[in-house]
Amino acid sequence: MKRNIRPFLTLFISVLTLLGCQKVVNDKNSLPIVKNPETRTEALLHTVVQLSIYHEHQEKAMDEAIDYIKEMEKLLSTNLEGSDINNINQAAGKKAVKVDPRTFEIIEAAQAMSRESNGKFDISIGAVTNLWRIGDDAARVPSDDEIKKALPYINYKDIQLDKEKKTVYINKGMTLELGAISKGYIADGVKKRFKKRHITTAIINLGGNVLTMGESPKNSKGWNIGVQNPDEVRGETVGSVYVKDSSVVTSGVYERYIEKDGQKYHHIMDPKTGYPVDNDISGVTVFTKTSLQGDELSTSLFLLGIKDGLKLIDSMDGVEAVFIDKENGIHSSNGLKDKLTLRNEDYHLVTEK
Repeated sequence: MKRNIRPFLTLFISVLTLLGCQKVVNDKNSLPIVKNPETRTEALLHTVVQLSIYHEHQEKAMDEAIDYIKEMEKLLSTNLEGSDINNINQAAGKKAVKVDPRTFEIIEAAQAMSRESNGKFDISIGAVTNLWRIGDDAARVPSDDEIKKALPYINYKDIQLDKEKKTVYINKGMTLELGAISKGYIADGVKKRFKKRHITTAIINLGGNVLTMGESPKNSKGWNIGVQNPDEVRGETVGSVYVKDSSVVTSGVYERYIEKDGQKYHHIMDPKTGYPVDNDISGVTVFTKTSLQGDELSTSLFLLGIKDGLKLIDSMDGVEAVFIDKENGIHSSNGLKDKLTLRNEDYHLVTEK
């Protein structure tokens, strides 16, 4: 059985060499933008977190951001005793649990996402992911009978929220798992904290959930962000796109998987079947304004497949996506067709019919 952990950077960030001079924004509260960023790297959220701020003397901003990430990790952890999510799961079928307002906010957002995706995104997937435990030392392939018994406990509609009391109740047998949304929520929270300190130019990377602030100090096109090669786990890319003040989130079969009897089982589960999604996608990268939306869409699009996924993205404003199929074909939404630069000869652009 093989275990692969998400690498240092699952999205390769190609930040072009910056100009030697400083750049000052006109806003009286804005900070000078500098050549070399202040960078902090920490092992958090079961991955590697890297924060880069292109202003001087931002130690306090870094400390505040790291403290916030650690605090949110404690609130949202499934396995940490005393965390909000662990308390909710332990109290399943017994009582409603009062939670931190931020925990309530993220669960409320998750429910809205579940409604919008018709249940393709569902944080009550924990009943099944706890059987597989992909990414854990205890990862295994559960029996078909185990999976069938768990499926009735996956239903976002059974999560009961009391907005006034800030309480959460789930039915007996249910388990919440926020791994598909928590990093997006936290990345957006870091950005809010940076903005309060008048930071305009930064890159927030939570293990592949990349959130850029402002634009590259050298290139007016923006930050040059690579689209992850789904067959590699070390930041290799198939192409790149310039973005400004944008979130870039990738989901792929390369991230975490186990292997048994020559067959690989990746970590993206279908809440309707209890098994890893089996379709034509090997990876999808989503470009949105918020990392929270990127998290939700990257999972939902994986479940929809390329044809229906492109149809959904092309119907949305301010959202783009790149799909990579299992034959090394690259499919992009309409807004990226002239913006995606192919950088890997093993892959080819596909023109949709």
